[in-house]
Amino acid sequence: MGVGWGTDEKAIIWVLGHRNASQRRLISETYQQLYDQPLVDSLHSELSGDFGKAVIFWTYDPPVRDAILANEALQTKRKGINHLLPIVEIACATSPHHLIAVRQAYCSLYNCSLEEDILSTISSPFRKTLVGLVSPYRYDKEVVNMDVANSEAALLHEAIERKQLDQDSVLWVLGTRNIFQLRATFQCYEQNYGSPVDEDIKSCGKGDLESLLGVIVRCLDCPERHFAEVVRNSIIGLGTDEDSLTRAIITRAEIDLMKVRGEYNNMYNSSLDSAVIGDTSGDYKDFLLTLLGAKV
Repeated sequence: MGVGWGTDEKAIIWVLGHRNASQRRLISETYQQLYDQPLVDSLHSELSGDFGKAVIFWTYDPPVRDAILANEALQTKRKGINHLLPIVEIACATSPHHLIAVRQAYCSLYNCSLEEDILSTISSPFRKTLVGLVSPYRYDKEVVNMDVANSEAALLHEAIERKQLDQDSVLWVLGTRNIFQLRATFQCYEQNYGSPVDEDIKSCGKGDLESLLGVIVRCLDCPERHFAEVVRNSIIGLGTDEDSLTRAIITRAEIDLMKVRGEYNNMYNSSLDSAVIGDTSGDYKDFLLTLLGAKV
């Protein structure tokens, strides 16, 4: 990519699309030293549209990218819970270390904490739920206590039966337990009460809180299923929700994209690659397919 010589999109796709986060960080640092300008700024001025947005998000250091996604989610004026998904995903579908790195990046970028911005922009009961998710530091080793799993499955069942989903104990369980413990709790719930916890939450009502808690449970229990749904929802109906499609593929590319592809296949009996091919075009399509590991 030459400064002032036009842009070679294919070279950008080939070079950046095949580099992991530490390699991209090194490329960004070297670019800054050579041209005395951040690589992201050059990409901003040279690229546009969904392709430009996708390449820039991929080039960012992952914690910075997720901090920007969280901030965009909080600034949007859209109603419903779809715009809050990035925050749930950062809190429930990544490692505890990554969440801390995102919170640090958020403070550096916006001169306030992620928690402060949630409190000042989100209304109740979402506010309490989201702050409860982004604030703790979950234990990250595989430790499971089956007695706790059974008793907390009972606690969740009682809250669902009483339709008291906003009670502190529900949030405390979902927000602080390690994911292995939570998956055991969800398993106990299904064994003891006959249906998955997210389905029972859905039966409490069609409100936004029920929807949000359902997403939280799915992100904790099986992130690949959640992201397969995000991709599916972004392409069905009229037009494509490119922002959601970009987010799902870019944020999972270095985590579990192969699992997301497998889950997509199982759930919809079609391939994620062909979904991308059918709903995108040009450099944007080629870039997403490169991240999916397809030959472009």
